[in-house]
Amino acid sequence: MKSLAGLVSEIVVVDSFSTDNTVKLAKKYSTKVFQRKWTDYTDQKNYANRRASSPWILSLDADERISPELHAEILKVKKEEPECDGFSIPRQVYYLGKWIRHSGWYPDRKIRLFRKDKARWEGEYVHERLVIDGKIQKLSGSIHHFTYRNISEHLDRINKFSELGAQKLYAKRKKCRWHRLVFMPFFRFVKSFFWRAGFLDGYPGFIISVLNGYSIFLRYAKLREIWKKGERIEPFPY
Repeated sequence: MKSLAGLVSEIVVVDSFSTDNTVKLAKKYSTKVFQRKWTDYTDQKNYANRRASSPWILSLDADERISPELHAEILKVKKEEPECDGFSIPRQVYYLGKWIRHSGWYPDRKIRLFRKDKARWEGEYVHERLVIDGKIQKLSGSIHHFTYRNISEHLDRINKFSELGAQKLYAKRKKCRWHRLVFMPFFRFVKSFFWRAGFLDGYPGFIISVLNGYSIFLRYAKLREIWKKGERIEPFPY
């Protein structure tokens, strides 16, 4: 929240009854801290949007920060009335001691600055997206994304998201064909490491590429497991 200093008029925090010091820390910076039982990413973010009183919203996840360059850029935008309804912003991940510039992880543009009355979050299971009813412009400063502290956390996230991804495929009645388990993980590695220049990110780029392939394998392996059980597994309350 320190990266937002001097940039926003209010901070709205939605917490899903976390067991750490999140709420205590948030209350040092905001009087709008809400605790709400977890539903899904889309619903939680729409709930947060409704609690904001300003016409413009800057949406950040708990593991994201505003870079100094983006901070200055948004301050400049605030001085004039933008001729658009939202701004897309690149995200840059800090992973295994290095800022990632390739591997399919950058620029990873997301619409995070937008007019409240022109936007809504959509999607289910995972990978929610913001829909803007209007014009979108680009900002060049980055959101800094501290997504994983180590490989173990990365693997934990892959395990959770592959569960949700498998459920989404099952809901669409998709089947797991053998070639998806054999070839798709390999092609995903090639795409990340070679086509998207993951090799330029060094060792972190190699790990990212390998785990990108593994995530595809796990998603379809779990989809096959769901079909074999003949029932849908209920989502975890993340």
